[in-house]
Amino acid sequence: MQDVSKARLALVAAAVLFSSGGALIKGTELGAWQVACYRSLVAAVAFLLLVPAARRIPSRGEWLVGVAYATTLVLFVLANKQTTAASTIYLQSTAPLHILLFAPLVLGERATRRDLPFLVVMGIAFALLVLGTPPAQRTAPDPALGNALAIGSGFAWAFTVMGLRRLERAGGGRPGGGAGAVVAGNLIAAAATAPLALPVVGSLHPDWTTIAFLGVVQIALAYRGVTYGLARVPALEASLILLVEPVLAPLWAWLAHGETPGVLAIAGGALVAAATTWKGLIDARRPAGTAAA
Repeated sequence: MQDVSKARLALVAAAVLFSSGGALIKGTELGAWQVACYRSLVAAVAFLLLVPAARRIPSRGEWLVGVAYATTLVLFVLANKQTTAASTIYLQSTAPLHILLFAPLVLGERATRRDLPFLVVMGIAFALLVLGTPPAQRTAPDPALGNALAIGSGFAWAFTVMGLRRLERAGGGRPGGGAGAVVAGNLIAAAATAPLALPVVGSLHPDWTTIAFLGVVQIALAYRGVTYGLARVPALEASLILLVEPVLAPLWAWLAHGETPGVLAIAGGALVAAATTWKGLIDARRPAGTAAA
C-alpha cells in the first residue's frame, strides 16, 4: 500500500506539471508546429538524462505506444493554439471514457461499479464542452477546430495510458518499463513535425526558455512521475488521478493571458473536479488490494 500511495502522489505531481502546458504554449510567439517539434526534441534528451532505463533502443511495443504518445503531444499543442486551454484539457481528459471501452481488450482491466458514476460525470462534462464551444478570442482564434483536435488528443492519450500501463506490467513493476515509449514518442513527434517547423524566423530568447521548460519540466520530469505511477496503479484510476491537470490548466491560462473558458466549460470543469475529489475519497477507503483489481 505504501508503494501505491507513492505512485498516486507521483501521478498528482505529474498532473501539476502537465497543467502548465496550455498557458506556456499560448505565451510563445513560435507557431504550433515549431512548439510541438522543439518541445519534444528537448524532452527526449531530458528524459534520457533523467531516466537511465531509457538509454537503449526502444522495443517494438514501445515504438507502437510512442506513436499514440506522439499523436497526443502534437494534437495537444495544435489544439491549444486554436481553442482555450480549458477546452483543450477537458476534452483531452475524456480519455477515461475510451479506456472504459478498450481496457478490457488491451489490459484485461474492467471498471468496477464504483467507477461507473465518475465515468457518467465525465460523459456529461464532455457533452457540455462540445455543446458550449467558446467564442473566438485572442488566445483562441478557432475554437471549433481546436476542440476537434483536443478530442483526438484525448483518444490518443487513452491509448498512451493503456500502452504505458501494459509496458510497465510487462517489466514486473520496475520503474522505467515504459521509458523507451516516452523517448520514442517524443522522437516521433519531433521528426513528424520538423518539416513544418522550419525555418524558424524572428524567435526571441524568451521563446526558447519556454521551450526548454516545456521539454524538461512539463514533459520529461512529469512523465517520469507517470511511468512510475502506472507501474503500480490501474490505468482507469491513473487517468482519473491525472484529472488534477484540467483543474489547474485553465487557472494558469486565466492568470497569464486573461483567457476565459466560458460558462459551459466552467461547468464541465467543476464536474471533473468534483468527481476526481470524490473518487479520491472512495479509493482511500478501499480495502487493501481492491484498487489494483
